[in-house]
Amino acid sequence: MTLTLTLREQPAVALETEGLCPDRLAESSREEIEALPLWHGNERTRLGKFFAVSGSGDDVRVEGDLSRVKFVGAGMTAGRLTVAGDVGMHAGAGMSGGELRVEGDAGDWAAAGMRGGRLVVTGSAGRQLGGVYPGERAGMHGGEIVVHGDAGEQAGAGLRRGLIAVAGRAGDAAGLRMLAGTIVALGGLGERAGAGMRRGSIVTMAPAMPLGTFVFSNVYRPPFLRLYLRRLRALGLAVSEEQLDGRYARWCGDGLELRRGEILILEDLDRPEAGRRRQIAGLDAPRR
Repeated sequence: MTLTLTLREQPAVALETEGLCPDRLAESSREEIEALPLWHGNERTRLGKFFAVSGSGDDVRVEGDLSRVKFVGAGMTAGRLTVAGDVGMHAGAGMSGGELRVEGDAGDWAAAGMRGGRLVVTGSAGRQLGGVYPGERAGMHGGEIVVHGDAGEQAGAGLRRGLIAVAGRAGDAAGLRMLAGTIVALGGLGERAGAGMRRGSIVTMAPAMPLGTFVFSNVYRPPFLRLYLRRLRALGLAVSEEQLDGRYARWCGDGLELRRGEILILEDLDRPEAGRRRQIAGLDAPRR
């Protein structure tokens, strides 16, 4: 059975939730759910003032425009939470299990500090997707993030472990100071991707020019990438056979961090620079 929360009216200022997670709500009565504390600006209030509650269970659906509602699904450990519309900042922050699905756009800091579970955004995501909060060493520590639209600046900043996949374009400085993990941007990368990265992989299917602190290594078919792309196809992203079977130019960097990370760029053999790289790497034989 589904527990449904319906937003009564758009809050005048930002509304901050506490404990709006399926694992907590499933064990609570309707009265307890309605009494959960919220912050409306600097005023403490209760959930029942803004949301109508019906049904029960750990499959939770929140309906309405939640673009001014923060921390939806933050800290969730299990269950399924669906937001039928846009959601505000910090959605799924620190989550360690379960699935949060946003049927719209997600605000800044979505899944920041994520440790497990899955976030699916059918629209676009704001800045610092899966990012690192100020004062913390690392951002996302595990789990999966799938965005069907675009992502803002610094997606995967401080990424430690896990997978971030963006069907559209990832904004500037994707993978900033990432420590490990994988970022896939099917629609391209903004400037300064991988700046300060120590390890990990950033993958794009569109032309890109890495920072000057990255060096070209070779052109090859990464063994791990086919598995990742098949996983993304299973999660609903449009991954083509060309992307599955293609060769990728590998750029190692950041040179300021011993070049243990990599940016992988799908090769387009019609581009002159691709031909030059293949000659350098000794890969000018026809593709099979």
